[in-house]
Amino acid sequence: MAKLVSTTYGNALFELALEQQSLDAMLEEVRALSGILEENPELAQLLNHPQIVKEEKMKVLEDIFSNRISKELLGLITLIVEKDHAKELQSVFAYFIDRVKEYKKIGTAYVQSAVALSDAQKQSIEQKLLDTTEYVQFEMHYSVDAALIGGLVIRIGDRIVDSSVKTKLYNLTRELSQIQLKVGENTP
Repeated sequence: MAKLVSTTYGNALFELALEQQSLDAMLEEVRALSGILEENPELAQLLNHPQIVKEEKMKVLEDIFSNRISKELLGLITLIVEKDHAKELQSVFAYFIDRVKEYKKIGTAYVQSAVALSDAQKQSIEQKLLDTTEYVQFEMHYSVDAALIGGLVIRIGDRIVDSSVKTKLYNLTRELSQIQLKVGENTP
């Protein structure tokens, strides 16, 4: 159900922003509003509280966000609250952001390395990803994991490229154990 809510409202917001040619402005608003909800869990609790009537929740939204966000976005969040889906606001926003990034061909890459990468190495990785994918831009996220020993693990969506020494050693060990099993089977 949650996925249906996020895709339904997220698609509606995306189509509206596209129709009004306000995709960038809406993306900025949605990111800001998502940050506000993250930084203010009390607001999320209030919007989800079963003992607070919907009219009061919508009045709070109107008081806080009127003249601060577009009337379209305010209308969407009040509709979501009115339909008792306030707990899905963040997933709606996440879906919308992903949809905009997909439309603009902006990829998100997570790169793990055994040691911190230099700026030149980061730039080289990003350029290689741009050359080998359909994306025109990347949001890059780097992290260090010494357990990799060497090499990289790159994740873009559900695709993973693992060239780490750790994985290569694991695969080699697995292959060697299979060879030993086969040799052991052939001896009387």
